[in-house]
Amino acid sequence: MALNNSYDARPVQQETAVGAGVQVLLLALMGTAIGMGPVGWLTGLAFAIATWAVLSRALHRSRPRSFGPANRVTLGRAVLVGGVTALVADSFQDSPPVSLFVGLTAVALILDGVDGKVARRTGTSTALGARFDMEVDAFLILVLSVYVSMTMGLWVLLIGGMRYVFVAAARVWPWLTAPLPPSTARKTVAALQGVLLLTAGAALLPHAVNVGVVVLALGLLVWSFGRDVLWLWRTSRVTTVPAAHEVRELVVG
Repeated sequence: MALNNSYDARPVQQETAVGAGVQVLLLALMGTAIGMGPVGWLTGLAFAIATWAVLSRALHRSRPRSFGPANRVTLGRAVLVGGVTALVADSFQDSPPVSLFVGLTAVALILDGVDGKVARRTGTSTALGARFDMEVDAFLILVLSVYVSMTMGLWVLLIGGMRYVFVAAARVWPWLTAPLPPSTARKTVAALQGVLLLTAGAALLPHAVNVGVVVLALGLLVWSFGRDVLWLWRTSRVTTVPAAHEVRELVVG
């Protein structure tokens, strides 16, 4: 009897389409509530389309049997991040309501700790899910750093851009792509970035205090990335030096 190895991608792809639809609905509600301008609308729609396209392509490559509950949580966070992105883009023309900005961002940050727990409890942890979660986190930090930089200066963009600089550098130096050991400190620093940037972006504290909060976030991130890069460099030296000795011995022999 022949086994049926066919793969039906439609159920999984439908979930990404639902996510894009919910994103458009959120933008419509925001537009009605605050009168969002065309820049915010276009940016939000571009985010929805890009998320749908990239995620659909990744799902087509990995061919999962189901989307999974943890990915649904992450997709929900992505929708919220799309809303925050639209608000930040719109803020170049008009200041967004602080309560809406803080509310969407806070829920997105809280849910960051939910999808991982759901994946572990349901036994649905996947490399795609981890990457999806990471990209949503990184983009939210980038958007928040853009928002805060409008009042504090372009130096704040170092926070949001550091991860993308690291990825670009890995294309030049492949040893940066080696897997890192688990680190509670790394996870803590990453989680604090959103909280600290949101605190500064809410502008509820004196400006000098907010600047100190952002400086703290940047300092912690530089320390975390610096520690990981140093570990990766030392590890690459340990693995390449013996190989060089082996080649020399073969040539001499």
